[in-house]
Amino acid sequence: MEAAGERGEEEEEEEEEEEWLLQSLHLYEALHAFELQAPTRVIEWALGKRVCVAGYGCAGRNEILQLLPPAALEAKESRGLCPERDFKVECGGFSNRPVYNLKHVPDTSLLVTSGPPDSSLQLWQMSAEDSDVIKSVSAISTENSTGEGWAKIATISMRAPWVLHGSRLSSTQITEVESRKKVYVAASSSGEEQLSSLAFVDANTSLLCCTAGQLCVADIRQHSPLQAAPIPSAQRGQCWCMAVGRRALCSELSSQPIACLSSAGQLVLMDVRKASQCLASAKCRVPSSSCSAEFLSVSWAPALEGCLAVSASLH
Repeated sequence: MEAAGERGEEEEEEEEEEEWLLQSLHLYEALHAFELQAPTRVIEWALGKRVCVAGYGCAGRNEILQLLPPAALEAKESRGLCPERDFKVECGGFSNRPVYNLKHVPDTSLLVTSGPPDSSLQLWQMSAEDSDVIKSVSAISTENSTGEGWAKIATISMRAPWVLHGSRLSSTQITEVESRKKVYVAASSSGEEQLSSLAFVDANTSLLCCTAGQLCVADIRQHSPLQAAPIPSAQRGQCWCMAVGRRALCSELSSQPIACLSSAGQLVLMDVRKASQCLASAKCRVPSSSCSAEFLSVSWAPALEGCLAVSASLH
């Protein structure tokens, strides 16, 4: 009887999720679909208005694609539902390992990816004008990479193209992409905290989010141990992720929004200047029934001021 009751609850949850997704579709003025050969867990803006996706299967090779969005997305008029394959594959390649994280390196034609079975990074060159191949360039290894989980990554190109990466607080480091020289290595007194999100704030500072619900500021000009502080109103037993938004126009240079999302749907907004204070909070409906942060995500809309997107696992 108990098993039957559990199955009934699961079916109800699935029906609620399906209804929620169908209702969400009505919010779009236009929807353009592209059928991928395999599921993806990453989508990243690349050069121009291109996007990159990649597979994450553990068996066999995983495709990495650079797509050109349809011209209709640039048009002012709405075309309604467009189920045809109207994204164009511009170039592609194959990875021999799952791609769990993918970032474009600004002002370059390079991609950085990470995924199991260790915390090393893979560097990719997007195609030149006379080629349609995304080719593997090199790998960036980390100390004790075989004993670490896959690395979370963030990129920046100010002094030089850099990548911020790590799977735990103590393994966080910044590497110059082209020379693979270490720019910064974290010093942490309690660094076993698992990382869920990383972000550059500026050329000198980075923000790290721990899965258990702590934030930590890393400054390359300082060599003191990293200290993680709890996210305001974060509750035990929840998983958390984070996204740092763009600096607001006509504001102080240091003003920058932070959005933190929990596996229970708790959304907390803060400012980089005072990350210990909650500016606003809300309850979101994220389709997650567990504490896993595997697919938990929050991101700032690139073209819509003050808008956020949240997502999580359906199971």
